[in-house]
Amino acid sequence: MKERVQKLMAQANVGSRRTCEDIISQGRVRVNGKVIHLGDQADPQRDVIEVDGLKLAFPDQKLYIAFNKPKYVLSTDEPHEGDTRKIISDFLPFKEHLFSAGRLDADSEGLMVLTNDGELANMLTHPRYRHTKTYKVVISGLPTQETLSQWQKGVELENEDGTIDYTGPCFIHMMEGGPKESTLRIVMTEGKKRQIRRTAALFGHTVRSLIRTQMGKLQLGTLRPGEWRELMAKDLAALKAPADELSNIKGKGAARRESGKPFVENPEPTKRRRTAAPPRKDKDKRKKRPPPGGRRNQRTGAR
Repeated sequence: MKERVQKLMAQANVGSRRTCEDIISQGRVRVNGKVIHLGDQADPQRDVIEVDGLKLAFPDQKLYIAFNKPKYVLSTDEPHEGDTRKIISDFLPFKEHLFSAGRLDADSEGLMVLTNDGELANMLTHPRYRHTKTYKVVISGLPTQETLSQWQKGVELENEDGTIDYTGPCFIHMMEGGPKESTLRIVMTEGKKRQIRRTAALFGHTVRSLIRTQMGKLQLGTLRPGEWRELMAKDLAALKAPADELSNIKGKGAARRESGKPFVENPEPTKRRRTAAPPRKDKDKRKKRPPPGGRRNQRTGAR
């Protein structure tokens, strides 16, 4: 059966759907010897699909792994030169490349999903799908209700190069609160670089611990740091299902990215006001009756 080539490329572990679309746009993909364009389709059982001259091989079996990433372990495939920290593949027995569906910072820990299913990885990571990820976060101090309200609506975060990141709305529940530290449950539908830590710092709090406890409705469960398990059909169903808190996360953005105007969640549709017609001057006068013999024809003059 024919399918879009970028989808087939993702299934063959070339990269995410978006990456595959870029490769096609660059003219690097051929089907049966001919360069293709975005939107073209192919049948992996009959057609020869090549990327940079190499024929694609499609895995016979999909692999889905839940992994509890320990603290200070890198989510990247390879560490930077001179970095002696461990990477995820050091804990797994699989030689093939696995996509990481949502990375975690080195100093964060918790649930990660690894798979050779590029299409699922894209669905779990692209913001437009609003896939939920849940975190247990311990911060210094006690945040005010105003702080939590602003955090939930979305904030502006300045990057080192001066550019601005706009965070989307999220859901926050304070599990424990005290003057020294507080524990928050945060449900998000995006994951910008060090987003939770940067947002907490914006409000004057330091993140002391950050654990991803849930992806969709798939929970970390009893996995210890460094342990992994293969996901079954019921686990995949839970993974794809959004957390219950999604209904409390309003809107999709935080601030107007171009105009700089504040973002208004669920704005009321503009309604046209009906204005009353001005009163007629002859309102109380009787309507003039036509002269005897009927009305005169304005064009011919005939009655």
